[in-house]
Amino acid sequence: MSELDEVDRIVGAWNTQRPDLDFSPLEVLSRVDRLTRLLDRARRDVFRRSDLEPWEWDVLSALRRAGAPFQLSPKQLLQQTLVSSGTMTNRIDRLVGRRFVRRESDPADGRSVLVTLTDDGRIRVDAAITRLVDVEADLLQGLSRSDRERLAGLLRKLSLSFDA
Repeated sequence: MSELDEVDRIVGAWNTQRPDLDFSPLEVLSRVDRLTRLLDRARRDVFRRSDLEPWEWDVLSALRRAGAPFQLSPKQLLQQTLVSSGTMTNRIDRLVGRRFVRRESDPADGRSVLVTLTDDGRIRVDAAITRLVDVEADLLQGLSRSDRERLAGLLRKLSLSFDA
């Protein structure tokens, strides 16, 4: 076996104490949990260096991914960010205040509003995604391209099983 990590040590101790149990789920999900915490810290650092809060990143990146003219309805933003309507209204207000987005009347329905990414917002989110991709590539440098692709496929399979 190659090097042991903290999860190997934890599982080894549990195997000694409770040899009647199968600890293979911990071998996978405890590592996912530990990596999630490390990734969360790395992402928060990237966003901080881009002068963005993680929630700001969620909204701005949803608008940026929508493509030109970088507009979504508040309902579409709710669906992509999984927050309540009141929370989204507050977030949009704060992003309008930072001049990262603006509210516009929906030309298809004058009673509705669209949230549009401003040039300042686009510049900020583009800088953040560039930093994020660079940092995350560094985090994965210990894996070959084929290892990353295999891992991505396995994680996709697991994720889809949770969604089902």
